[in-house]
Amino acid sequence: MFGREKERSRGVSPAAQVVTPRSPAGKIETIIGPNAHFNGVIQSDGGVRIDGVYEGTVDITGNLVVGESAKVIAEIHANNISVAGAVQGNISGNRVEILNTGRVWGDLRINTLLLNEGAWLRGQTIMHGDMEFPMIEAPKTERAASARAAGPTIVDVEAKPPKEAD
Repeated sequence: MFGREKERSRGVSPAAQVVTPRSPAGKIETIIGPNAHFNGVIQSDGGVRIDGVYEGTVDITGNLVVGESAKVIAEIHANNISVAGAVQGNISGNRVEILNTGRVWGDLRINTLLLNEGAWLRGQTIMHGDMEFPMIEAPKTERAASARAAGPTIVDVEAKPPKEAD
């Protein structure tokens, strides 16, 4: 029934079939269209695309795409965030990309930031990670290196008596 007989005739047992995940990380499952206006909380394990107006909170484990026509006022928590429209609110996630038409007013707590030419960002950016500031040494010149090798230099300077005015 429902195609099982065909699978058996091909020699493929139902248990041996490869099962693909229902929502891969890059797949968009939820879309808020350009003529829609939503208030509230979005929680999802899949990807979300917003092309309309949204106010509230976005808390997803997948990716978020903010379309060019979108206006979002929200606290955003997502894996990867791509902004082509306007976002007002703090964003936290793995990677944020602000495209050339994207505008963001808010703080970013991220691992990776991509800003395209023409993108606009007003806020603080805090990047996670254990990267340490590199130690900076003064440049070494040849004269300083040879002076150290030759040892200290002593200069004898004799003071001249002041000239008397006539």
